[in-house]
Amino acid sequence: MSASGTARQLTESERAWIETRAYLRENRMMLDGAAARTYPALHRVADSALLANTEWLPVVPFSLEDLVLELTTSTEQTSSRLVSVSSAVPARETGERYAGYAEAIGALVAPAVFEDRPTYRLLAADLTAESPWMRFGLGTYFDSIDVGEAAAHEFVLGLREERGISGVRSGIDNPCDPQQRPVNLAITTVTIRRDPASGEKSFLLHWRDPRKVGHAGGMYQAVPVGIFQPSGYAKWNVENDFSLWRNMTREFAEELAGAGEDHGSENAPIDYEAWEFAATLDRARRDGTVTAYCLGLGTDPLTFATDLLTAVVIDGAVFDALFGDVVSGNDEGQVLEWQPFTTEHVHALIDEYPVQAAGVAALRRAVSLLS
Repeated sequence: MSASGTARQLTESERAWIETRAYLRENRMMLDGAAARTYPALHRVADSALLANTEWLPVVPFSLEDLVLELTTSTEQTSSRLVSVSSAVPARETGERYAGYAEAIGALVAPAVFEDRPTYRLLAADLTAESPWMRFGLGTYFDSIDVGEAAAHEFVLGLREERGISGVRSGIDNPCDPQQRPVNLAITTVTIRRDPASGEKSFLLHWRDPRKVGHAGGMYQAVPVGIFQPSGYAKWNVENDFSLWRNMTREFAEELAGAGEDHGSENAPIDYEAWEFAATLDRARRDGTVTAYCLGLGTDPLTFATDLLTAVVIDGAVFDALFGDVVSGNDEGQVLEWQPFTTEHVHALIDEYPVQAAGVAALRRAVSLLS
């Protein structure tokens, strides 16, 4: 069935493409490991498949408030070494190939929400500097889909057909280099509830429904996770929303409190000080009952998805006041019951569940540094 809902017979090329997408989803962890082994010069974050440059991995976690962000609206082009994606996109009935990988997803296997929204594009970062920093430009969501998801598709074709890697993937020798490709940043947050009386901690895990998400469907992940992007298309959102914490606040509201994504920012910028949920979180950060940490930065070896790894520790009373009973389901999947935040349990859980590489890295670094 086409995106318009009109049934038609798929081409052989489209059927093969859909089958490869299904193979990607069903064998994601094996493919992540195989892809990671093709980049032996890069660091593996917390013995996961996630890749990183040296300057992306701070020795100890630091306060998110200490991370300096820079935004440039000038055009900084990525390397022209990227080549055609034709090997990873199918052919239409007319014989012409889809213009890009994102267009094929939208037409053939679109999740519930799939639109080319504006993003903050990562240009450079050093999390080990005396004053850690990240520099961003502007991009769109489909920029990374057309490169990263195409590269994952090509990797599968190369393995199955026992041939070398071609297309987009062959032009990227270091997926952690933002100059070689457009890098949209996701913020992966390990949410930890702390009981002030006993000191015991617990955390949440999220199952990503493949019918609802365009990336890593069928896998488990920390929660919340969200692309670093303005809240809407209006230009005033670019500056107003350029904050990791504000982005995380919106994700907390959506993924754990059940709020919608529409914050009315197409009509006016979000007033975070007047938004009671955001204001409560900010007050809690100031009084120390909520603490946000930066744990590092890493890139998925298969899809090149790049995540800032963070952890937020919330005192029980504050958490209960903000979220009450956490919603079990949201727009991207299902939130599991509370898990003990102990080294033994985190490692056992990672062994049992198919956890996304960024989630494995974030959980292992969080539990080793904060438990």
